[in-house]
Amino acid sequence: MEETTPVRQQHRFNTDRLHRYLSAKSLVSNNDTFTVRQYSAGQSNPSFLIQTPSKSYVLRKKPPGELLPGAHQVGREYQVQKALFSAGFPVPQPLLHSTDVEVIGTEFYLMEHVKGRIFRDLRLPGVSPAERTALYVAAVEVLAKLHSLDLASLKLEGYGRGAGYCKRQVSTWTKQYHAAAHKDIPAMNELSNWLMKNLPASDNEVTLVHGDFRLDNLIFHPTEARVVAVLDWELSTTGQPLADLAYFLMPHYWPRSLHIISTMGSLKGIQGIPSVADLTSIYCRCRGIPSSLPELNFYLALSVFKMAGIAQGIYARHLLGNASAPKADLFGQCVEPLAKVALQLVQSLPVGPTEHTLFLQTAKGQAVLQEVKDFMRQYILPAQEEVAEYYSKHTHSPQRWHSPQIIEDLKVKAREAGLWNLFLPAVSGLSQLDYAYIAEETGRCIFAPEVFNCQAPDTGNMEVLHMFGSEEQKKKWLEPLLKGEIRSCFCMTEPNVASSDATNMECTLRRDENSYIVNGKKWWSSGAGSSQCKVAIVMCKSSSQDVSNRHGQHSMILVPMDTPGVKLIRPLTVFGQDDAVHGGHFEVHFENVRVPASNIILGEGRGFEIAQGRLGPGRLHHCMRAVGLAEFALELLCQRAASRRTFGKKLYQHEVVAHWIAECRLMIEQARLLTLHAAHALDTVGSRAARKQISMIKVAAARMACKVVDCAMQVYGGAGVSADFPLAQMYSYARTLRFADGPDEVHLSSIAYQELKDQLKKAQAKL
Repeated sequence: MEETTPVRQQHRFNTDRLHRYLSAKSLVSNNDTFTVRQYSAGQSNPSFLIQTPSKSYVLRKKPPGELLPGAHQVGREYQVQKALFSAGFPVPQPLLHSTDVEVIGTEFYLMEHVKGRIFRDLRLPGVSPAERTALYVAAVEVLAKLHSLDLASLKLEGYGRGAGYCKRQVSTWTKQYHAAAHKDIPAMNELSNWLMKNLPASDNEVTLVHGDFRLDNLIFHPTEARVVAVLDWELSTTGQPLADLAYFLMPHYWPRSLHIISTMGSLKGIQGIPSVADLTSIYCRCRGIPSSLPELNFYLALSVFKMAGIAQGIYARHLLGNASAPKADLFGQCVEPLAKVALQLVQSLPVGPTEHTLFLQTAKGQAVLQEVKDFMRQYILPAQEEVAEYYSKHTHSPQRWHSPQIIEDLKVKAREAGLWNLFLPAVSGLSQLDYAYIAEETGRCIFAPEVFNCQAPDTGNMEVLHMFGSEEQKKKWLEPLLKGEIRSCFCMTEPNVASSDATNMECTLRRDENSYIVNGKKWWSSGAGSSQCKVAIVMCKSSSQDVSNRHGQHSMILVPMDTPGVKLIRPLTVFGQDDAVHGGHFEVHFENVRVPASNIILGEGRGFEIAQGRLGPGRLHHCMRAVGLAEFALELLCQRAASRRTFGKKLYQHEVVAHWIAECRLMIEQARLLTLHAAHALDTVGSRAARKQISMIKVAAARMACKVVDCAMQVYGGAGVSADFPLAQMYSYARTLRFADGPDEVHLSSIAYQELKDQLKKAQAKL
């Protein structure tokens, strides 16, 4: 039987007595056949598989003989598992705890047997690199979930001693080591002294701590990369959670030459296993804490010290003859090498995440993305034909500027499903990186973002109001926008000036007692034609501001669309299309428009400051939608290339078309990674520090989308530029993106400036 052996001699007990005991507890029948086998793994509390024809259980007991003080408290394991199971955390269901030593000779507890995969070799041989990544990510996510649980809700406030965990750990393992030591090891003494003298300032943080969180203490779903049970809670307590994280990361620092047993080899160079930086970043994002962990080296050293202490204890039990595993004699050989590894870590370890990060979503982000994909497939994509028919039918009708009923119905479904306002981290709980993947998915359909209330320009306007709006402004405008009751537009670009330099703006803002008066012309005001558009955010030049400060003269102000003097002049067309599905792009004139002074956002002269906060996430969303659009275009290209023949062979069999397909895939992957890197930068360092990354994706994503759609159009021939396929409309969007939110040329200048500044900093640092 896999992973079990006959019960070893030193751990045998009276199975008939156990059978009668469990029968009295109504867990098994007296008439059932009853087998007991011992798990081959486990170095501390021996574990046994109990089987009857209909049920399986796992029994954990204290080992026999003389035990180290404070160790092997199976009652604590039972207590914590009972609390966690009640809270829905993945642990086997605990069934009973017995302190009656008459039953099997020691205290024990019984729990359900959970079916799944246990990976004893942390290197995961025989598993694909992609699945290795997924398994390690799932493990670190469940650890973050454990550390996010509330002790009071679990009713475990008194379970451990809380604050001061690291100090207690150093003291405990020092005592455990000395109690079990078979010889004096100077490196262990030096390490113990260093740890006690360098206790971290963060030692007061308190969560539930597993104490032995390793990949081989997890049961994964039989086919999915999902943790279904966390095992072995013997060392659990309350204290500093980063000790658990470091213990999980510890095998990454294992030297190749050190082998406790064959399954504990170094993880260095194993393809697919995420780096310490990646795993740390994922853990921190799941817990919502800063990704910089400057004291991680201490926790890693503590983990190795603890492992050395455990190894010494296992070897001591081997000498006493009551070790639970057959290779316990090997552990005595690695105590000193482990101590030396820890000392090397504290002296020279580079720690914390680097900028080279696997751009992985949180567990919540992955779940929401899957829900969005399902919603798109089930509801949105099948509705495309009906939406197209609506706009075709109402080409010259006022109804053209009303949203089709099917889109309104889909909004209700999306909101009921909780797929609403996903773009705003404060509302959705998603990071920018989480949402980037979702934006890519919605980019496959032109009206999909609106269904989830994630459409531009409303997303940017909601971000502005969320970050900079007054309480009055939020109540009046942000709340109905978040509910999807109204739409909005953003008025910045002007017809009479070169708007690529926004300081050229001529629309004026003048204070008049308790009001502001706005005068000027705007165009390309996206969304202004929608029948639901009720408010505009207008960028103006304030007449009262210092003219010597080019970026301190402009302000943003809220202008209700029904204010006297607001005039919708005309809808502009993009390659002949009015883009009514997005509410159009209008020329809007403001003629002596008077609004309350309370409508100013943040204050006069703060317009460019606000714009920087608005444009970072907005550009990111545009770029990821462009990636999704390009993916769809490549799908269409491949379908056509596989179905059409020219000159005696399929289109894809012509080398030029095959090369187009390959080049498109390269460009999409490059743009996606660049954009995800920018999303990660927004999450970790903010919009201002991520300006170069944002400018880079703005250029790269638009160019990429243009090229991919152009290749697809070329493969479709005349059909590609017709309305029979979506490619012409997709090209219109992609080409427009090259100057929407700033033309490529402006962004290239910004990238060059930032790059030169970064290079100069590097050069100065070397001096």
